[in-house]
Amino acid sequence: QQIQEDMNKQLLDSLVSFLSRSHSDFREKTTEWTCEMKFREIPTAALVLGVNVTDHALTFRGLSDVLQDNITPYVALLEAKDCPGIKNLMQKLMGQLMSCDVDVDSLEDEDGVQVSQNRIRCSMASLISWYESVTKKTDSETPSKKRNSSSRHWQSPPVVVIFKDMESFTTKVLQDFIVISSQHIHELPLVLIFGIATSPMIIHRLLPHSVSSLLCIELFQSLSCKEHLSTIIDKLLLTSQFPFKLGGKVLQVLINIFLYHDFSVQNFVKGFQLCIVEHFYSQPLSVLCCHLADIKKRAYSLSHDQCENIRRLPSFRRYVEKQESGKQIELLTNDSFLKEETEKLLEDIHVYHENYVSILRCLHVFTSSLPKYPLGKQIRELHCACLENRVWETEEYESCLQLARMLNKTDLVTMLQQCVEILMSSSGKKFDKTVGKLKGFLTQFQDLEAEASQERDVSISSQKELQRKTDLYHLQKTLLELKESRRSKKLTKFEMLRFEVVDYIDRLVRKYLVPADDRTLHEIVYFNAAAVLRGHLNAAPRTALHTALNNPHWYLRNQALKCDGGGISNKAPDICIVYKLHLECGRLINLVDWLEAFSTVVMAAEEPNADAASSDHVDDIIHARFIRAVSELELLGFIKPSKQKTDHVARLTWGGC
Repeated sequence: QQIQEDMNKQLLDSLVSFLSRSHSDFREKTTEWTCEMKFREIPTAALVLGVNVTDHALTFRGLSDVLQDNITPYVALLEAKDCPGIKNLMQKLMGQLMSCDVDVDSLEDEDGVQVSQNRIRCSMASLISWYESVTKKTDSETPSKKRNSSSRHWQSPPVVVIFKDMESFTTKVLQDFIVISSQHIHELPLVLIFGIATSPMIIHRLLPHSVSSLLCIELFQSLSCKEHLSTIIDKLLLTSQFPFKLGGKVLQVLINIFLYHDFSVQNFVKGFQLCIVEHFYSQPLSVLCCHLADIKKRAYSLSHDQCENIRRLPSFRRYVEKQESGKQIELLTNDSFLKEETEKLLEDIHVYHENYVSILRCLHVFTSSLPKYPLGKQIRELHCACLENRVWETEEYESCLQLARMLNKTDLVTMLQQCVEILMSSSGKKFDKTVGKLKGFLTQFQDLEAEASQERDVSISSQKELQRKTDLYHLQKTLLELKESRRSKKLTKFEMLRFEVVDYIDRLVRKYLVPADDRTLHEIVYFNAAAVLRGHLNAAPRTALHTALNNPHWYLRNQALKCDGGGISNKAPDICIVYKLHLECGRLINLVDWLEAFSTVVMAAEEPNADAASSDHVDDIIHARFIRAVSELELLGFIKPSKQKTDHVARLTWGGC
């Protein structure tokens, strides 16, 4: 939330400035606008937020808080689902502004007389009279109170109406409200804010020119959801502040859901939270996923069972196999020695994270400036590539190196300066020599520039000498020497230095951007269960329905409902019995036969009753239960009525789940 507030700050400041200008116009030019057409125009902000609709709620909440804290207490947020008609819109608007109940049916009454103390007639006239009474009450307050209120809100504050989802509002509702409001704009300082998910052109598609001309529209554009996601990943994942990390495949699952489903940053963060819960719930050693200062304390408090869990980790087994025989015995038998080694290995992982992030940012400085972006333009794409495999072994990385070896001096110097700033601000402790090396490269580039200016002077003088040589023999000899030097052209000092810089960056990548899976005890810090996450986030409703109806004990945790060999328990819910019976039928199901089979299953455990009256009563109850169960199956989409035969239903689902 804090990150999103920081990202939206510029947008909110622009909206506040817009409201300030529009409100000042209302206060200062009321007398001048009386006879002008512009006087009927309503100040309107078209706020384009993008298609990530689920993220809009937080943005509007922040906007409402900023407006209520600094500008006006009169802010109303309207949604299309609550405003199917102009009456409902006025009801919601006045209800939010007045914080009281309003009478919907009284909208047609133009007098707008107050019905009771807590019940107001819904009309623009009553809204204007309420606004005038509220502002007069504020003006009549004592100077001290008035001074305190004016420090937060403006005098005669505007009424801000926010349409959260403009595309969903019906055209008639918007037209009626705008036309009515424009007729009273000289009495009520109204400001509209349209929340737009698609394009600003939707205003002109929904509203005819006669209505849109009543609006004084200014466009505001929020940051794109992709930029928002990149910032979230940069602040939450690419930092050593949080010890918990996402594996490459898990991060790719979350990014794919974001890119191909909803573009929702909120849902991405919820997926991240789900990964945290799943990791700390399923990983018994997650107690060691902590900050650097707490590692020693937690490592030495491990129990014998937890030590055995460490010994079972695949990465730790690989680590043990590389050690000497004496150390192997200590690691596998001595818990105290294992705890000391665990502390060192976890501290190494923290150092690895700090160094990884710094070098990753340096590599991104180079790759993001190359044409066609072989490793992606965003740092999240580069991060995923480095997590999944050794990035220096990929074709994309080789393409980046080839392109980097053709950079000009200006771009190369700029990139080196950015890398120096990144490494100097890094929390890693191993980059003093690296910073010195990069600064040495910058100094060599400066020396090359001085030498290049001297060489230009020499070449100019040599050309002048060549012009002075009028002898044909000397002229031919000089030209042959120039031709031979061009054939056997050697690398210039700049080209050699450029190759040296690129090779040095390549060595840093190979040293620090090793995949996390190669680190010992990475399972404690990294969550890599991509299949588990995909099962949680990618819903399979038909599979879940089939499991619930075919095996009710799976969800109800009742072993009495469990049936072996495909049988049908009479203790199961009615819909489960009906569903299992329908699986045995063909395309068309005879309702009479279905009812008889249902009755047979239900009555299987009951004793036969000789009383005919009670038997008829029981049949009626079973019949009613069957009808309800069949209706529920139809509601779920498993069957539908058949037009071929009135006493049959058609089956809609086939195949296994």
